[in-house]
Amino acid sequence: MTELAARRRLDPDARRSEILDAALRLYAERPYAEVSTTDLAREAGVARALLNHYFGTKRALYLEALRELLTIPEQAAADLAGHRREQRAAAAVDWFLDTVEDRRTLWLSVGMGLSGDAEVDAVVEDSDETAVDRVLTALDRDPCDEPLRARVRAFFGMVRAASREWLVRGSLDRPAVRKLLTTALVTILED
Repeated sequence: MTELAARRRLDPDARRSEILDAALRLYAERPYAEVSTTDLAREAGVARALLNHYFGTKRALYLEALRELLTIPEQAAADLAGHRREQRAAAAVDWFLDTVEDRRTLWLSVGMGLSGDAEVDAVVEDSDETAVDRVLTALDRDPCDEPLRARVRAFFGMVRAASREWLVRGSLDRPAVRKLLTTALVTILED
């Protein structure tokens, strides 16, 4: 980020978002332990004190970056392309695959399941519940239907396993993962 960009006045929400975007970029490239607060401030084009002002600690910023990565934005869910459920399911899977591909290192560090870190696991659990709500709403299903919610949560386990086959093992390519996840999601949503 240029010095000029760092000095421009932004409203607090925009500045916070800018810092969070910078953290996501860095954590997409390097693990948490390898990113310093100096790195974060430099990437965001702000003083380190602003990191503390908006997030408190490096750890709090990291947890917020995880939440951002793992939570399907409400607008992204609302804007899924297509009229048929199959088209919308494919669009949801494409959104996910794009996100994971862009933020691979961060996804592999936490998105694969239980990390053994209570705070990280709580973010993953909370993000999964939000994702269930958004997926069901976007695909015209009742988000209060608990058996359906359970099936979608189970689907997320498949998402994690398919991601591993694609990103770690290389045994599936992206088109194969897309087809697998889209087909599974449509099947799960059937009555």
